[in-house]
Amino acid sequence: MKQYDIIVVGTGGATIVADAALKKGLKVAIIEKGKFGGTCLTRGCIPTKVMVTAANAIQEVEEFKKIGINVGDATMNWDTVAKRTWHMIDKSAGIYDYYNAYDNVDVYRGAASFVSDKVMNIHLNDGSGIVEITAPTIILGTGGYSNVPNVPGLQEAGFLSSESLFGDKFPKQPYKSLAVLGAGPIGVEFGHVFDAAGTEVTIIQHNVRLVPKEDEEMSEHLLQNYRARGINVILNQDTVEIRQEDGLKVVVTKDRSTGEITETKVEEILVAAGIRPAVEELHLENTGIETWPKGWIKTNEFLETSVDGIYALGDVNGEPAFRHRANYEADIIAHNLYFAKNEEDFRWARYDTLPKVTFSYPEIGSVGLTEAEAIKAGYNVGVGKNYYSSTAKGYAMGINPGDVNDGFVKIVVDKDTNHILGMHVTGPQASILFQPYVNLMNSGVTPLTAINEEIASERTKRLREKGITREMDPKSVITVGETMSPHPSLVEVIMWTQAYYEHRWQ
Repeated sequence: MKQYDIIVVGTGGATIVADAALKKGLKVAIIEKGKFGGTCLTRGCIPTKVMVTAANAIQEVEEFKKIGINVGDATMNWDTVAKRTWHMIDKSAGIYDYYNAYDNVDVYRGAASFVSDKVMNIHLNDGSGIVEITAPTIILGTGGYSNVPNVPGLQEAGFLSSESLFGDKFPKQPYKSLAVLGAGPIGVEFGHVFDAAGTEVTIIQHNVRLVPKEDEEMSEHLLQNYRARGINVILNQDTVEIRQEDGLKVVVTKDRSTGEITETKVEEILVAAGIRPAVEELHLENTGIETWPKGWIKTNEFLETSVDGIYALGDVNGEPAFRHRANYEADIIAHNLYFAKNEEDFRWARYDTLPKVTFSYPEIGSVGLTEAEAIKAGYNVGVGKNYYSSTAKGYAMGINPGDVNDGFVKIVVDKDTNHILGMHVTGPQASILFQPYVNLMNSGVTPLTAINEEIASERTKRLREKGITREMDPKSVITVGETMSPHPSLVEVIMWTQAYYEHRWQ
């Protein structure tokens, strides 16, 4: 059995912890079954945003006419977009080469599974055998996969997911017609991309709203914009059957309120019904690691699992699936394991200030509570709104009051304290407009707040008992570096202070 100081499973955000261990000269094992780089680089936020940015440009060109710019109809050069998309995905090969060059790193291409709490088998991809390894510290960053609903006929008809779209099923040309099953962030982003590429898009949603985790007014604004540009949106539907007919795929849905049956005929189907954790091959049943009913690994505010020395971060632990959250969690683990001056210098996760962006058109950016969530939580809620059209810049952009694309910001406040509870933005560059509020909400004294109290190492119990706090000075570059910013957006240019100021790891 090979002995390591730390085992890192997955090469997304978890590599931040691997990098920290390397700085300390530790013996590291890195395990990856698929492409290096994690979901974000290979089939998630980065390739999709290459495509989304091109789709945005199509819409923006149409809006140029309102401000006196004479332009022709914009169309998407699919070959160019595809080439640029795959250029980013193919960067994954360089990540393997980078880590493989280290003398104190063993990089394994294969699937990791637990034999016991601190012992893992690696089933090598090339079929050459199984390697057994152990370490006192294990980082689980295996991510998630598309959740595929059990719809009669779906498997027989065939479908796309994020995995297959950015794999062997990437189309040589845009589809003539496409049904998107699901209207969370993934579904509405793909709907936007293919609509801009000239595809006739139908979005079929189980919920009564698009992006239902966003504030209700944000969802409604997006719905109006999508319908105005010709995207067919069908809400409140159960997908009851899929069949093939005359070379097309027929999606049969049933309205959850009226029972009305709708049939949608399309060339292709894209499933965007959420994600599931990639835990099956880990064989967690051989460990004491506790999970939620759907398989998400339970973690506490230090990202510890129920087994001392094993941590889980990113999509696999059930918190909102964003790469910037995975990076944030990995930073916390790395700091606490290798760079904290003492226990009082420990960092911990909080998710009440997690920024979220849906890269639809218009974009939606948000942090904190929605109005409905704040009311349910018992706050004395105050709400303020301001529209793009009410500003000089908005007018300069050709946005007038009453326009379907007149974006707005919505602030949710506790009227008793004037504290900001939430900020929500929809419209051009929403992904960067709300960042000042993220920074403000992270500033000040942050008390240690337990997450999943039953998960507690002896050290965690001691820190909770002490009731430690963390002073987040709004003037400090360290505070900026520890504040999440949505990925990938241009706000990272100013927020990634750790990229150009390495005080934290000196």
